Amino acid sequence: MSVTVIAVPALSGCFASSAASDSAGSGDKRIRVAMMQPPRSGLSPLSDDAFKLSRWSTAETLVRLDAHGDAQPMLATKWRQDGRTWTFELREGVTFHDGTKLTATDVVRSLRRAADASPKPRILDGVTLDIAAEGTHTVRITTADVDPLVAQRMSSPQLSILAAKAYGRKTVNPVGAGTGPFELTKSGGTSYATLDRYEDYWGGRAKAAGIDVKYIPDGTARAAALRSGEADIVEAVPVSQASLLEENQITEVPMPRTNTLYLNTESGPFRAPGLRAAAREAIDTRSIVKGVYEGRADVAKGLLGPALPWADGLRSDVTGRAEAAGPKGAEITIGTFTDRAELPEVAAVLQQQLQEAGFRVRLEIREYANIEADALEGKFDAFILSRATILDSGDPAAYLYSDFASDGSFNIAQLAEAEVDAALDKAGETPAGDKRRRAIIAAEAAVLKTDAAIPMLHERVIQGDASNVVGSVKDPRERELIGLDTYVK
Repeated sequence: MSVTVIAVPALSGCFASSAASDSAGSGDKRIRVAMMQPPRSGLSPLSDDAFKLSRWSTAETLVRLDAHGDAQPMLATKWRQDGRTWTFELREGVTFHDGTKLTATDVVRSLRRAADASPKPRILDGVTLDIAAEGTHTVRITTADVDPLVAQRMSSPQLSILAAKAYGRKTVNPVGAGTGPFELTKSGGTSYATLDRYEDYWGGRAKAAGIDVKYIPDGTARAAALRSGEADIVEAVPVSQASLLEENQITEVPMPRTNTLYLNTESGPFRAPGLRAAAREAIDTRSIVKGVYEGRADVAKGLLGPALPWADGLRSDVTGRAEAAGPKGAEITIGTFTDRAELPEVAAVLQQQLQEAGFRVRLEIREYANIEADALEGKFDAFILSRATILDSGDPAAYLYSDFASDGSFNIAQLAEAEVDAALDKAGETPAGDKRRRAIIAAEAAVLKTDAAIPMLHERVIQGDASNVVGSVKDPRERELIGLDTYVK
């Protein structure tokens, strides 16, 4: 079947029109940003450092994602699918920061470097790509199997398109090699980065003169930088520091991350659906949100939370669940890890709630590196996990398959249900758009029906902005932060 997608090059938010960007009142000041984590790989786009390049609006991809996770134009203006082959038409008139013009050859070079990297960018795990230029502004991408998500994959910051100068034999250096409204002019290792407004940006003129970045891993110090006026924008303000800031300085952004209790369906007490139902009924998630998260989280209605704004509108009540049975002192062991400070506290609350319901509960808490293997091997009766629900494609089908398919690579619940597998296969095969979203919600319902996973809450990240900051981007996917319309008054 051939699917054609033609995207109109409308720009909004981070990539607004030049008319909007040139409006009066910008002040032409630089923006000071305090970021949580320093670069781990020299700002290589083939690593997680790519998300910094994206948040600074210096490196760009062929497409971007809207709030629903649908692909929108960026360096490509339109694309079409014909079976295993996707064809992307490039935007003309795009100039790299070193003055060279964007062509199909540049796209092929960047994507081949990503496809050949070791390790590969996450978005290309298990994906084989054949990439070729067709003329100056057309790129053809062919996959080994029919893949309805190639366009969404091309939105990953790890597939940014950089100028030829960026690519050395073994390293990729993005300094002066992007296409975005801000040019990365200096990278000070793990201390700082400097970006200047790029006057020849294809999308218009940025309102801010530039960006000055400092890496401040300590959350208390980041919050202090905002309070003292040393930073204009601060990433990831800790919950403990939020109350020390003015209310108009913080924004809670829903994250595509769910705190879930996985129940072992293969062995132990929770092999019985009735006891899984009893555990679900015993858990008071509101008290966890109020007590452990100080109200700065959202009570879960399903596995997918408010960071995916379409999910709740498509969701209906889950039917066909087992009746709850009496625990009668059933002994269970709950595992979790210390790397996320809230999880041991969540475990302690669950221990109390489940014991009040009639279970006998033991906790086992270690560092994640020392507990993951046991969790995946089904050595716990239950496991508490803070789990990202969308991967780099912006699509949750991969997460659902990984965690709940019979052959899923992250199936902590040891779930093996034909009905669930069928629903997951259908979701994965459906082309992007409304039909795929409905199939994903149907797969979620099939999982919830089994009580193999009890979603408890959806996490938020707290972004700090000085009161004179205008237009910073509040992005659940953490791909955007400063755009054309971001400035300091």
